[in-house]
Amino acid sequence: MDGLPSGYRPNVGVCLINSDNLVFVASRLNVPGAWQMPQGGIEDGEEPKSAAMRELLEETGIVSAEIIAEVPNWLTYDFPPAVKAKVNRLWGGEWHGQAQKWFLMRLTKDESEINLASGEADPEFAEWKWTSPEEVIEQAVDYKRPTYEEVMRTFRPYLNENGIAAKCKSSKW
Repeated sequence: MDGLPSGYRPNVGVCLINSDNLVFVASRLNVPGAWQMPQGGIEDGEEPKSAAMRELLEETGIVSAEIIAEVPNWLTYDFPPAVKAKVNRLWGGEWHGQAQKWFLMRLTKDESEINLASGEADPEFAEWKWTSPEEVIEQAVDYKRPTYEEVMRTFRPYLNENGIAAKCKSSKW
């Protein structure tokens, strides 16, 4: 993959927006209070766009989304030491962090398609919501915040800066 920094796990991120230009985020099951946009690793031989669509399906159940824009370069973040030790054990590598290709996607059907326990993969999230770009950044874990800031800066022309966050949607109901 062109321009992939060495020592970083290849990854994709999805900034999914709805018809009100609010951003989809979900809270992690294993890190209560940590909200993030869908993301995941790129498999061997997989193109980043395909990986982004696959990750969106696996993590949210969504198939009805169109790609609107892409961050032109790889964005990286380093894992904090405790996270680095855990993920390197889990993924069987020696990664400094992740290098991500980010895609802006728009949900093309209604949110009834969202299913955090779709059966496509082990569930990662407890609940989800639509929120403003500012809240996406505020609610991200510290080490991902600079990446989220850059993603929002790049996609700003497509986002509604005045969006009001909708009610939280739990997968438990």
